Amino acid sequence: MTIEERPTGDVMILDLKGKLTIGDGDELLKDKINSLVQQGHTKLILNLAEVPYIDSGGLGQVVRTYTTVKQHNGSLKLMNVTKRIEDLLAITKLLTVFDVFETEQDALQSFS
Repeated sequence: MTIEERPTGDVMILDLKGKLTIGDGDELLKDKINSLVQQGHTKLILNLAEVPYIDSGGLGQVVRTYTTVKQHNGSLKLMNVTKRIEDLLAITKLLTVFDVFETEQDALQSFS
């Protein structure tokens, strides 16, 4: 898995690429989020367009990411969620927790 940062105004967009699974991506995401929060970035968007698969460990890390950002009075949004990941979020009732957007523009506008 790789993560690329793209600042857009005061919002940091993280483009995730690859599988988000336990041992492959979950620690990378945790380290990236902790680093960004310590730098004062608390408005974050996870772009999941190129994430074909998330397992329970990866999903757990997304939830921990959400919690970490919230504890710093921030906000975490998801965008470009694939059908498979959307189904996973629905089954686990996490669609009620996360703000999910289809486009980057919609996600960015949700912060204002």
